[in-house]
Amino acid sequence: MKLSRRGEYATKALLILGASDQERGVSATEIAKTAQIPEPFLNQILLTLKNGGVLRSRRGARGGYVLNRPASQITIGDVARLMDGPLAPIPCASVTAYEPCPSCPEPEACRLRLLMREVRDAVSDILDNTSLADLISKKSNSCSPAINQTTTAEAIDCNPAGSFTDSLNSSTPAQHTTLIDGR
Repeated sequence: MKLSRRGEYATKALLILGASDQERGVSATEIAKTAQIPEPFLNQILLTLKNGGVLRSRRGARGGYVLNRPASQITIGDVARLMDGPLAPIPCASVTAYEPCPSCPEPEACRLRLLMREVRDAVSDILDNTSLADLISKKSNSCSPAINQTTTAEAIDCNPAGSFTDSLNSSTPAQHTTLIDGR
């Protein structure tokens, strides 16, 4: 399983939306600027998330995108599958999109398939048990120089009292990128 750019950008957009006020929608333009995602590409991603039931959009003065359900009910595994398809590294190890290998006479005894199934199960276990809320509240245990580029990032990752949500709500859009991807 490799997280594509679509999967990465979807997760960044959801982090922004999950940490923002759910009474006020966040525009695609605001998300694109904050996460430094090309807006046309982001619009495609947001539409996929909306069609997948993760987001909904609102019109009007308080318009924009909001989460369709609580962040605690959105798993990173669901987002990864929605954006990138099955988690299995090879099709014969997939649970949701199984395809037999044409060169394998005995799939049940294939050692490679069994190993890749273990890989898929380990990835699935982590992603399916990590909610968007978990990711928003997660703090880094290290203070790498890349993360320490702004005071806000220091508050999140190097100050036990700081939280991701508090820092997102009090930072400027330019600082959000550092908060989300550590660059």
